[in-house]
Amino acid sequence: MTLAEVKICGLREAEHVAAAVEEGARFLGFVFFPKSPRAVTPQQAAHLVADVPPGVARVGLFVDPSDALLSEVLESGALDVIQLHGHESAARVAEVKALSGLPVMKAVGLSGPDDLAQLVDYGVVADMLLVDAKPPKGADLPGGNGLAFDWRLLVGRRWLRPWMLAGGLTPDNVAEAVRLTGAPVVDVSSGVESAPGVKDVALIRAFVAAAKG
Repeated sequence: MTLAEVKICGLREAEHVAAAVEEGARFLGFVFFPKSPRAVTPQQAAHLVADVPPGVARVGLFVDPSDALLSEVLESGALDVIQLHGHESAARVAEVKALSGLPVMKAVGLSGPDDLAQLVDYGVVADMLLVDAKPPKGADLPGGNGLAFDWRLLVGRRWLRPWMLAGGLTPDNVAEAVRLTGAPVVDVSSGVESAPGVKDVALIRAFVAAAKG
């Protein structure tokens, strides 16, 4: 029985894209944020997704992007979904949807119960929600830090939009995270890496197997 679908984020090598697809990942994430060790250019992303089959969604991760950056990436034709992982307002989420014509996923970082209200606010405008761990103060990266939050915050809750769980997930803990939260999709980046930005095929395989039960 499938426990959850999988998104592998921060892909930079064709070998790892192929492994994610082969193992059954439903979402592939490509980072367009220069500070990230997982960043790719629009041209690199277009090359990486050239052989991705229909039914596997190609997701572009942006952090407070300018319209110019969005347009440049969109011109490459590499994306099916936009993921906003910065401090974008609900109004900005709506603007990006209008500009891109694509579904938009909004990431929300949690550290405690007070953060849950954002999931309601963004659920009004976003097409999907990504529930992640809030980054430490002063962190360079808004996600991909290998940090988890208290999954019990999500127990028994329902949101306005489809959602996925991220934050500190690994092959060893993803099954328990899905069991506890009921997450329909899980998102991993650092949890399938041998070093920052370096994916590991064996870890990708193990993560997908654990998530899918």
